[in-house]
Amino acid sequence: MSRLIVLDTETTGLSAVDGDRIVELGCVELVNRKLTGNNLHLYFNPERDSHEEALRVHGLTTEFLRDKPKFAEKAQDILAYLQDAELIIHNAPFDVGFLNKEFDRLGLKPLKSYVSAVTDTLAMAKELFPGKRNSLDALCDRLEVDNSGRTLHGALLDAELLADVYINMTRGQDALLIMEDEAPSASQVNTELGSQQRVDLSRIALQVLRANEQELASHEAVLAELDKSSDGKTIWRTAEQAAA
Repeated sequence: MSRLIVLDTETTGLSAVDGDRIVELGCVELVNRKLTGNNLHLYFNPERDSHEEALRVHGLTTEFLRDKPKFAEKAQDILAYLQDAELIIHNAPFDVGFLNKEFDRLGLKPLKSYVSAVTDTLAMAKELFPGKRNSLDALCDRLEVDNSGRTLHGALLDAELLADVYINMTRGQDALLIMEDEAPSASQVNTELGSQQRVDLSRIALQVLRANEQELASHEAVLAELDKSSDGKTIWRTAEQAAA
C-alpha cells in the first residue's frame, strides 16, 4: 500500500529560527493515489502575534487562535498520523523547517525520522516547467485545477489543491501503475492471440493525411515555445545539431 500525505502549514512569519510559529496544519491522505477522506486539520495558538504580511496571507488573527491548542498538545497525534508516510509538500524546506523547530522545542527527533520520504513539488515543477512560474496558483492554472475558492491561503485547502496538482504532474506514473496492475501475463496474451481469428491486412492501403500549411506553422510555433523554455536543449534540436 502506497500512503501519501499532502501537507501544508500556515505560520506567523517566515523564520522559524527567529521564533515564528505554526498556526495551521492541513494534511490530505492519498492511498494508492486516491483520496481517502482521512485528513488532518488543526489550528494552533502560537503564543505570539502574526507578522502583518503573514496575516494578510492567511487571515488567522491572534483573537481567533487564542483558544486553540498549543502545538505541544497535538504533537504526538500529528506524528502518529504522519508515521511512515511519504510527504508531498510544495517548497518542502519551509514547512519541514518549521515542523522540525516545533519538534525540537519538545525534545523530539526531526520530521524525517518519522516518515518514509519527503517530496518537494516545487522542485518537481521546476524540472517539468523550466523558466515558468511554479507557485501553487500558477500550477493550478497550468494544470487546470480549480482554485477559484482560494481567496486567502488556508493549510487544508492548499493541501487539497496540491494533491490535485501532484496527481496531474505525475499522471505518467499513474498510467504505469494501471498498466502494471492490469497487464495480462504472457501466457494469457498467447492464449488470447491463439483464440482470435487472423485478419490479412496486406491488401489494405492506409490513407496518409498530410499537415497543411496552417497546421505546420502551428506545430513550429509550439516547438519554438518549447525551445525557449528549455534554452534550446530539446531532443529534436540536439539531434539536428548532431546530424549537421
